[in-house]
Amino acid sequence: MTEEQQHITTTYITLLNQQQFVEEELDYAILEKHKPLLHTLARLGNSGVSVFDSFRKEHVFYSPNFSSLLGYDLAQIEVKDYIFLDTKIHPKDLMELTRNGISLLKLFFAFSKEQKTDYKLINEYRILNAEDKYIRVVEQHQILELDAYGNMWLSLSIIDVSPNQEINEGLKSQLLNFRTGKIIPFLKDDHKGVVEEPSVALSQREIQILHLVKDGFLSKEISDKLAISVHTVNTHRQRVLGKLGANNSLEAIVFASKLGLI
Repeated sequence: MTEEQQHITTTYITLLNQQQFVEEELDYAILEKHKPLLHTLARLGNSGVSVFDSFRKEHVFYSPNFSSLLGYDLAQIEVKDYIFLDTKIHPKDLMELTRNGISLLKLFFAFSKEQKTDYKLINEYRILNAEDKYIRVVEQHQILELDAYGNMWLSLSIIDVSPNQEINEGLKSQLLNFRTGKIIPFLKDDHKGVVEEPSVALSQREIQILHLVKDGFLSKEISDKLAISVHTVNTHRQRVLGKLGANNSLEAIVFASKLGLI
């Protein structure tokens, strides 16, 4: 592992450990109640389904068919857990997945309890199968259970073979609000050393207004400050929400900051 990889991994683990769980209050009977549905989900979609426990820092569920996607022995995966699979992910994709994990944790720490369960992270990346060949898979992550304090406790992962098997393409990631259908894109590397700009573009006026909202100004105060009507201010604010896929001003500020727009 390079020094940069070590730093990124350490940062991710440090953020993950910021969540403080009370072990006595974690009811694992909840997980048992989920298992019949998880087995059904895996069987119907022929998907690899797993559940990660952020308190124990390990997967506490793998569907029996999980290994059939890649051809590995399930017992081997369960013993080494995510460490086994991480060694199979394309190194460049793994680096970007970890970077995105850091961004996602920071983002979710700013969300309310209700907002945390509204989002799904969708990653498409390259991973080695048992024949030592890279294939592309699509993995969907979402919160399965929060603890009583809003910590992200159990996380659901669903893996499928991607219909896109262009192995020269790297990681593709997006954050989906599955309640509204709105999508937040992540930065993407084109594998030629060029990082594309976010597909979200705000006008200078929208950025100016978002800065003022971030500083605590109300629409009427922004109207007076910029010498424009309140209606115009609110129109800009609604356009910002739409472009960023945000439900409210707090989300817009967090998303815009993550994307480097403010």
